[in-house]
Amino acid sequence: MADSWNVSWTTGATRAGLFALLWLVLAGPDPVGLAFGAVAVLGATALSLRLLRPAPSRAPWRALGLLPGFVWRSLLGGIDVARRALDPRLPLAPAWNAVPCRLPAGGRFIIGAEFSLMPGTLVAGCRDGCYLVHLLDERQPVVEAMADEEARLGRALGHADRPGDRAPAAPRSP
Repeated sequence: MADSWNVSWTTGATRAGLFALLWLVLAGPDPVGLAFGAVAVLGATALSLRLLRPAPSRAPWRALGLLPGFVWRSLLGGIDVARRALDPRLPLAPAWNAVPCRLPAGGRFIIGAEFSLMPGTLVAGCRDGCYLVHLLDERQPVVEAMADEEARLGRALGHADRPGDRAPAAPRSP
């Protein structure tokens, strides 16, 4: 019981600190706003602890190791999009693709946001266990790229990467 209280206390303090920092960034250090900010921070912290209970295995900071790969792929994707925009001979073959997903909702959100920030792809959500991905070129290897990134994120967040977890290929269009 004491351990779970300590985890909750440290998690609550961390979340309150992050919410306070967010308040200061958005509203500034105005003394009048600080009173409202204190109430907002307390409410947001209490709500976040109720909606997303602390779990010892949950450590999102472990996903920071994925940042260099994301930046590199974003750079390569930006160069590819720029080449396609500047050279009319390079083909554009826009298409929708359904890509199987195997992470829980939080992981799906991270993968969707990550791939949407990369040039040439847009994840429009999940339906029937698949990401709905719009591509500038349907020949992009998005199924393999997303499966690999899901595996990396799953390992970083402590999800088991068991053989056979990879979902079978999905139909090309949702």
